[in-house]
Amino acid sequence: MARRVHQPLENQEFDFILTMADGPVLAYFVGTWPKAVEACKAMDPVVSEAAERYAGRLTAVRVDMTRCPEPVRRYGVTGAPSVVLIKAGEAAAREAGPLDGPALRAFLDGNL
Repeated sequence: MARRVHQPLENQEFDFILTMADGPVLAYFVGTWPKAVEACKAMDPVVSEAAERYAGRLTAVRVDMTRCPEPVRRYGVTGAPSVVLIKAGEAAAREAGPLDGPALRAFLDGNL
């Protein structure tokens, strides 16, 4: 993943990123179980491209659902991959399942 996509190692790091972000946060939730791994690997470059395209307008963060379970509970994420657009700490929009580039851009353009 590009350096523009933060990868917190624990719940506190995720919270720190939220508090330090200058605007909305795109939280990209990934799973490590077999059915989720391939879909998440396919979506990694899509999220990296979006982080580059929307640099200055949002902060992107890749959240491993096993390592950071608190944000999973907080934002009601039930599967991977999922994206949640967080504004002022609250989920403003969400999408479950793998997204391609045009779908993720439409999601962001409609919710930023």
